[in-house]
Amino acid sequence: ELGLRDGFKWSPDGRSIAYWQLDSEGIREFYLINNTDSLYPRIITIPYPKAGETNSAARIGAVSASGGNTTWMQIPGDPRNNYLARMDWADSSGVLIVQQLNRLQNSNTLYYCDVRTGAVNEVFAETDEAWVDYHDELRYLNNGSYFLWMSERDGWRHMYRVSRDGKEFTLLTPGDFDVVSTVNVDEEDGWIYYIAAPENPSQRYLFRNRLDGTGETERVTPMDKLGTHSYRISPNAEWAFHTYSRFGLLPVTELISLPEHEVVKSLVENKKVRERIEALRRGPVEFFRVDIGEVELDGWLMKPPDFNPKRHYPVLLYVYGEPWGQTVRNAWGGRSYLWYLMLTQRGYLVMSIDNRGTRAPRGREWRKVIYRKIGSLTTADQAAAMREFLRLHPFTDGNRIAVWGRSGGGSMSLNLIFQYPDLYHTAMSVAPVPDQRLYDTIYQERYMGLPTDNEEDYIKGSAITYASQLKGNLLIVHGTGDDNVHYQGTEKLINELIKYNKPFTMMAYPNRSHGIYEGKNTSRHLYELLTRFLMEKMPPD
Repeated sequence: ELGLRDGFKWSPDGRSIAYWQLDSEGIREFYLINNTDSLYPRIITIPYPKAGETNSAARIGAVSASGGNTTWMQIPGDPRNNYLARMDWADSSGVLIVQQLNRLQNSNTLYYCDVRTGAVNEVFAETDEAWVDYHDELRYLNNGSYFLWMSERDGWRHMYRVSRDGKEFTLLTPGDFDVVSTVNVDEEDGWIYYIAAPENPSQRYLFRNRLDGTGETERVTPMDKLGTHSYRISPNAEWAFHTYSRFGLLPVTELISLPEHEVVKSLVENKKVRERIEALRRGPVEFFRVDIGEVELDGWLMKPPDFNPKRHYPVLLYVYGEPWGQTVRNAWGGRSYLWYLMLTQRGYLVMSIDNRGTRAPRGREWRKVIYRKIGSLTTADQAAAMREFLRLHPFTDGNRIAVWGRSGGGSMSLNLIFQYPDLYHTAMSVAPVPDQRLYDTIYQERYMGLPTDNEEDYIKGSAITYASQLKGNLLIVHGTGDDNVHYQGTEKLINELIKYNKPFTMMAYPNRSHGIYEGKNTSRHLYELLTRFLMEKMPPD
């Protein structure tokens, strides 16, 4: 959940290794059962701390690459109730810099650690009434006198130049917009390059500002190039690999010169695939905003190739709705786009809407207003947006609204059809979390707090609470080997639906993980299952 995989970092001089050590003793174990790969079932045991339960203890040490004893960093606080979210070598091979989140994740403390003695020095702490985001944007400047730091302290996610002692902050990217990520720091010429989308959160463009905090923001991506752009910039900031795509347009990669953004050479055109896709029958795509009173929500809509505004079309809504992702992006959608295109050819409108709280670059208030309200405010936003969309677009059939999603989107699909049974006709929920108490500590507590402090909102935000209200058609899909979102949650939901005598359809994929992709033909089978269920339960005209 913290995006950590390797668990170690080499020092700049290659003579030392710093690493995390985790102690899972005392963590309650979760059991997965494999019924299909051998004559007798095999039990798989995983230490898994669910929301409110005991965490692993973590510490950081440094050891010589040639061997010897480890020096442990003397970072304060209970190691089971704090997270060492980020660790890296500072500007020298003698100092580590560590980001420590408290368990509620509303404080991120930055420490310098002496690898020879283990002594630590607190630099500063970022706090928030909701949660604080960890990040990988830290980089040293001016021979270690300053470093770059990302913060939401003014209500927007911006880059700051911070003095080494943490006392002096200089805003480098001013304005009412979010920095999505930094791409390059050209210290010699004094520029920071970063990705942002000031006017439209569905796009991504390259900008730059001066490292001394002076001057105006400059957009590097040409104004006529709409869509999503990413860059790998050379160390001297004179060249970049530039990749861009749009909705329905495959990515193209080219070598460009900077800062004029002139194309030097086309590297990846995806020409053959693009020609095949462009030959398909495709209807118009629209990006829109819908006003739900408190705020406007972003969305996209795919129409059938032979769209007729005098007809009434059924709607398939794709949702996610949680802080981990954003669905309304003007970017190539891969396999999902091709599936949606096929559904439009069969007579469906396909759309997606981002409710408040999604990872859109729309400011702190947008993202964190849902603190302790996942499943309640998020669901209400989606329902309000759908009602307003139906009112404004008479070609939609308000009696044929379907919703689908995976993981958090699976949870949202359940919440929508349970909490708003008169609005949503059909739901297809893949790998959902029906009960928020069943998910892990780091993710669930970050956005919902501790269950012991917030039991009512955990109940209010969990789809299983509203299972008795089901009226429409429901398909639940889950992999029995899911070690992330456990099949246990779907089983509990099944019992609740049985309790209230609610008919539903269910598909279990044996031993498949959260992505439901393992095994021959699994992905095709899953998408054909979803297509068949939609066509049977909510057929187009």
